[in-house]
Amino acid sequence: MREVVRVAGRFVRRHRWFLGVLAAGALLRVVTMLGFRPALWFPDSYTYIVTVFHPRPDLVRPAGYSMFVKLLEPFHSFGAVVAVQHLLGLATGALVYWAAARRVRRWAAVLASAPVLLDAYQVELEHLLVSDTLFMFLVVLAVVLALADRPKVVTIGLLLAAATLTRTVGLPLIALLAGWFLLRRQVRPAVVMLAAALVPVVAYGAWFYATYQRVGIVGANGVFLYARTMSFADCERMDPPPDLRVLCDPRPPEQRPPSQEYIWAKDAPLVKLPGITFTRETDALAGRFALLAVRSQPLDYAGSVLSELGRSFVWGRPVYPDQEIYGYYQFPSVSPPPPGRYPARHGAELARRYERGEIGTRVAEPYAGWMRAYQDVARLPGTALLVILLVPPAVAARRRWSGTRAATRPAPWLAPWAAAVVLLVTPPAVAEFDYRYVLPVVPLACLAAALTCRNPQSS
Repeated sequence: MREVVRVAGRFVRRHRWFLGVLAAGALLRVVTMLGFRPALWFPDSYTYIVTVFHPRPDLVRPAGYSMFVKLLEPFHSFGAVVAVQHLLGLATGALVYWAAARRVRRWAAVLASAPVLLDAYQVELEHLLVSDTLFMFLVVLAVVLALADRPKVVTIGLLLAAATLTRTVGLPLIALLAGWFLLRRQVRPAVVMLAAALVPVVAYGAWFYATYQRVGIVGANGVFLYARTMSFADCERMDPPPDLRVLCDPRPPEQRPPSQEYIWAKDAPLVKLPGITFTRETDALAGRFALLAVRSQPLDYAGSVLSELGRSFVWGRPVYPDQEIYGYYQFPSVSPPPPGRYPARHGAELARRYERGEIGTRVAEPYAGWMRAYQDVARLPGTALLVILLVPPAVAARRRWSGTRAATRPAPWLAPWAAAVVLLVTPPAVAEFDYRYVLPVVPLACLAAALTCRNPQSS
């Protein structure tokens, strides 16, 4: 027993700064759970709950997060769901610290873990019933395991599959980490990892095909890309055929609404077509329009993507895409109203079955007020994220210019940095910018920056 106490004391002394930050992060999450009971809701939340009770592939979102919520159904508490999400947020911070502290000075590892542990918007995201926290944890764990000298490639592949089936933006990461192993001249691990990742994804695709007779894991790729291109698409320049011309918007681009309105607004050209928005025919039509727009106006498309991407790096936090969505990312001062649209109302009915009671968020003071005040001051500005992302390539370039001997293996920072860039660029390229899409990028970017602090001569 004495030896256990001695070892524990040595561990605490060695990692005291990180343990202090971790404790502060845990306290923030406890206060959040006391202030907003049992959870915070987002429009997507209700769709996930429908899939919990009607297990089948959704046309818009893969079912991974719904299965996660299903696993916690025996607790009959959305408070339990967000409690687990808060634990995943803390675990993500611990993974960043552990991966960095093995290679760099501990102060750098502590700094790398601090944003995910202490950022108020990260804490708020964990309290929302959405897939992003689970997705972030799965991706960070996969990347951290990939940095090991003897990586468990089957586990990495399964984690990436789970991430892809939680958010489809995880799909490119499968190819990215396979490329990482190939750069390390680990051909067999790359093949095994690919197989472990693709088998579950293909199996889900088979389930999706059996359900809808459509190839893929979602049925909305064309619709979302169409909405993305409507920020610049000019039908006079595109000259679309008659069947595509019905999707044109005669307004000049500067007078058009945000991209998401072309998916959900009742007066959107796509929504006014017969049938639901995500039928095979409608999605194919939207996809053809989008590809024609990209081919006809490639520079406009590139400029639109860069404009959306640039929203990730502003110092402030301007309202976007609209006040309603922006408001979901703020800790509320009053209990949010129940959902208004029918699909959400149906999800709310099923949510009451899950909770075995009412599901409305109760705002409890003074805890809620403490978190609102904290959110006013404690966040990672987008400009700071840009600087963090620029650190690894800048350090690598400096070492190359200074004549440092090139390593025979890729630098450890490359894997998390490339994953961060992919997760940051993909949503603006195929859908649109959203503040919550940026937060899972932060731990990867911070880990990459911390790993550049290592001695370039070390192995």
